[in-house]
Amino acid sequence: MSKQIGIPRIVTSRSAVTATLSVLFVACWSSGFIGAKLGAGSAEVPTLLMWRFLPLAAVLVPIVWLSARRRKTMPTPRALGRQVVIGILSQSGYLLSVYWAVDLGVNTGTTALIDGIQPLAAAALLGPVLGVAVPRMQWIGLAIGLAGVAMVTAADAGAGTSAPWWAYAIPFLGMLSLVASTFVQQRAPASTPPLQALAIHCSTSAIVFTTLAIVSGAAVPPSVGTFWIALLWLIVLSTFGGYGLYWLLLRRIGITSVNTLMFLIAPVTAVWGALMFGESFTPFTALGLAVGIVAVVVVTRVDNRPKKQDESTDSCPVRAPITSR
Repeated sequence: MSKQIGIPRIVTSRSAVTATLSVLFVACWSSGFIGAKLGAGSAEVPTLLMWRFLPLAAVLVPIVWLSARRRKTMPTPRALGRQVVIGILSQSGYLLSVYWAVDLGVNTGTTALIDGIQPLAAAALLGPVLGVAVPRMQWIGLAIGLAGVAMVTAADAGAGTSAPWWAYAIPFLGMLSLVASTFVQQRAPASTPPLQALAIHCSTSAIVFTTLAIVSGAAVPPSVGTFWIALLWLIVLSTFGGYGLYWLLLRRIGITSVNTLMFLIAPVTAVWGALMFGESFTPFTALGLAVGIVAVVVVTRVDNRPKKQDESTDSCPVRAPITSR
């Protein structure tokens, strides 16, 4: 269950079906940030995440376990342990930071943009650790991306949101958690089947968030309807919709084209949050989002240029676990 972190190329498919699926994918992936905002006012963060992942684990584990037994693809204890660690970093830690930041009042678009620079950060920061050549323009692209984040964050904070200043550091912790999971994934000697890894990650998150909810005395779900609407939203749209469409598009147009769509998440989320929740969306916000897209273009131009024969073939691919929003 991994995705390439190297900056992808522009989607070239002209199929109307593929275009429709691509639009749905961006919408479903963005819906995870909107769902976090939707549920923020109705329950504590551990409560919402506990009841999001308990049903997922209950559905996925029996299906994946029976399939693995039939196909004799049961994970070894070592592979299982590695996937548990990846799940804690890429799903539990990441989502906890996203939901916590949104709950504190950070705009959904700002949170999505900080998450969106993770491919740039992973490619630049993990390259030296993993022995992968990192072009100078990739570092420049990361710097431009960070400048875009700073602009959007400044616009968000300047608009008088309820979030304290330190809340804007929380999404960065989640982004770094994703980068750490990338490192663990890269060190794996063999890949784990996507559905199997998803089941392990969801089960791990169910245990983590149930423990947090019980310890904090927030395990009992509220009776308000908005909580269950947010929960249904997150399970159907964010997990099954976003994740399912990711793998469907992966087979149709390939990983580089699919991952290009990921860079549309931040602007779509920012507009969606402004329309649905009245979050601030100023010209400065739009400029910051545009700067973030420029960062992607800068790195894409480097990534897509023809390789010379004496250049290392290891200069691009860094892969990370994909996680449900």
